[in-house]
Amino acid sequence: MERVMVFIDGNNVYHGLKRLGQGTWVDVYGLACLLSGADRRVVRVHYYNSLPDQTEDPDRYRKAMQYIESARRTSYVRVSLGRLELRPGGVHVEKGVDVNIAVDMLTNAVNDNYDTAILVSGDGDFADVLIAVGDLGKSVENAYFGSGRSRHLSNACDVFTEITDQMVRQCLLPPP
Repeated sequence: MERVMVFIDGNNVYHGLKRLGQGTWVDVYGLACLLSGADRRVVRVHYYNSLPDQTEDPDRYRKAMQYIESARRTSYVRVSLGRLELRPGGVHVEKGVDVNIAVDMLTNAVNDNYDTAILVSGDGDFADVLIAVGDLGKSVENAYFGSGRSRHLSNACDVFTEITDQMVRQCLLPPP
């Protein structure tokens, strides 16, 4: 049976869910299984995100931690957190997430831990790592929200799946 590993860019998914007008608490393993289909086996789901600044918005931080802890307690899900850095003008920038996704995709491909990688993100910066994974003989797929499809990812992937309202409704979790 084909082995699938799913790599989820949590911030990208959060904003995609907001654009759909859905809740933002989604079962990441359930979403991974929907994207993989019944004829393939999800061997691991990697979920990446960063936490909001606890001092600026303690309630938002608390809710984010609840979601992260819920994901961590899910079988076959690994959570990796980046960090937020404050830039001039009071803008927070997420750091460390994209590179963690790229490293995990490549490391797991080299170690032959999967046959197919599914990247859940619309970030075109991942195109080069997807090409590298494909060059290692792995299939690469991209799942994205309607307005988030990247031309760069389109050139790097074998299969594209739009995440729809119907798919999201099947995976929503009740918020705390």
